[in-house]
Amino acid sequence: MSTTLIEAEGLTKRYGRFTAVDHLSLHLDEGEVYGFLGPNGSGKSTAILMLLGLTEPSEGWARVGGFDPTHQPLQVKRMVGYLPESVGFYNDLTGRENLRYTASLNSMPRAQAELRIATLLEMVQLSEAAAQLVGQYSRGMRQRLGLADVLLKEPRLIILDDPTLGLDPTGVEWLLRVIRELSSQQGITVFVASHNLHQVQRICDRVGIMSHGRMVVQGSVDELTSMEEGSHNIEMELHGATPELMKALEALPSVQRCGTSGAYVVLESTAEVRSKAVEAVVAHGVELIGLRPRNRSLEDIYLRYFQEE
Repeated sequence: MSTTLIEAEGLTKRYGRFTAVDHLSLHLDEGEVYGFLGPNGSGKSTAILMLLGLTEPSEGWARVGGFDPTHQPLQVKRMVGYLPESVGFYNDLTGRENLRYTASLNSMPRAQAELRIATLLEMVQLSEAAAQLVGQYSRGMRQRLGLADVLLKEPRLIILDDPTLGLDPTGVEWLLRVIRELSSQQGITVFVASHNLHQVQRICDRVGIMSHGRMVVQGSVDELTSMEEGSHNIEMELHGATPELMKALEALPSVQRCGTSGAYVVLESTAEVRSKAVEAVVAHGVELIGLRPRNRSLEDIYLRYFQEE
């Protein structure tokens, strides 16, 4: 049975007449990778600050590992690692020295800290640059060092704010793999605030989309991409599709578009169309190899909400 790590109900933050976060509810289990999405100004950063105990909610409550971030911030900080969008380090210290300083702030014994630092530097592929001043690090190297920094105290929860920013494609693939391994192998809960919907869709178990301080949709990636109201799109794998069949499929009632995507014929429809599509395929003597729903991407879902607004 999964252990609940983050709970929030009615979490609200007001600045005068402006409401930055409006009655946010969250529930995250241990070991879950959760994607927190939304444009700038949607309330993501303010929500994170409340979960970390860095700003007090105007209304509602939150618990992180059973602790109240407002009244028990030190207990929360001991179990949470936070990697902000802009990672701050001492530029006149080496990568290893910066990690040693973090270890001292967390009262880690010297021998334990040195062993842990060596392991993490190897994990983030910075062992050879450990003696280099951080002021000489690239943006991607600072992101890698930042990940090592948040993992130093072996947190139960890590919060990552646009973690792939500044990484090259190889670095992005590496980081996405590390995030999944932290979750599946070490049971660490990962809370990812990001603008990169494609990456979130690949690694997250569930996502929540924020807009104007409110959570407008929340659920697993499969739920959000396969249960869109009014969407009955399908993909058919056919052998020997003819122009006549394509015209017949396009003429079916409720079909808005008929096209191809790789080896598939795609029907975009506003109503259930599978049985009539199969009848048309059979009538034209074309072999039907397979048929499946065509799920929207997470980006489709995201854009639909903000286009409606």
